[in-house]
Amino acid sequence: MRCGTLLALAALAAGAMLHNGAADAASAEKGKAAFVQHGCWQCHGFQGQGANTGPKLAPDPIPIEPFTAFVRTTDRSMPPYTEAVLSNEELADIHAYLQSIPKPADYKSLPLLNQ
Repeated sequence: MRCGTLLALAALAAGAMLHNGAADAASAEKGKAAFVQHGCWQCHGFQGQGANTGPKLAPDPIPIEPFTAFVRTTDRSMPPYTEAVLSNEELADIHAYLQSIPKPADYKSLPLLNQ
């Protein structure tokens, strides 16, 4: 009985991890669309790489809590995005998208740059 319970718990945990992975992928996909729809790309670039008008956001964005606080209350050149403009779900999706952007290859791994 004890072994069966452990197996059932392990199966539930594995299923939850698979489900969370799918949810993260969907959130990142929705976040990419929201990033474009709300014009974030105009200052931060399509990959969050930053530009003259906006800082780099990805890879490795700041944690979601300070990210949300800044987006909601910024007093810099970026206008604050209230919940009426950008929902909490959309903001979380944008953060998931920024987290999903991989780090660029190390320049040492590019043969042309090592000649």
